[in-house]
Amino acid sequence: MRLLHTMLRVKDLEKSKAFYTEILGMKVLREKEYPSGEFTLCFLGYGDESDNTVLELTYNWGKHEYELGNAYGHIAIEVEDVYKACDAIREKGCEITREAGPMKHGTTILAFVKDPDGYSIELLGSKKLTTAQ
Repeated sequence: MRLLHTMLRVKDLEKSKAFYTEILGMKVLREKEYPSGEFTLCFLGYGDESDNTVLELTYNWGKHEYELGNAYGHIAIEVEDVYKACDAIREKGCEITREAGPMKHGTTILAFVKDPDGYSIELLGSKKLTTAQ
């Protein structure tokens, strides 16, 4: 068994695709419209679906509002340097909702940013770098 993907419902597919590709560096792996169901699925990731867990964006045609609920936490993405990643994201006009720095009760370096729909994305320092120190 393996984890295949995480699905998020989005209000504006083009805006969300731009965020995940241009800001977070993912690639669109595949996209398909389903006219009879009035929705589009777009799969993005950092590598091929056969070897990597990916993100599925679901756009329900004509649906422009969702409640995020109180059970959703965040998606975590590993970056080489959290401070540099925040600088690059900020330069592209996105808001950092929690600046880079150590975790409250630990030493892990992390930061948070929100996507266009308000979903939280956690940026975590590379485990390879933190275990070598």
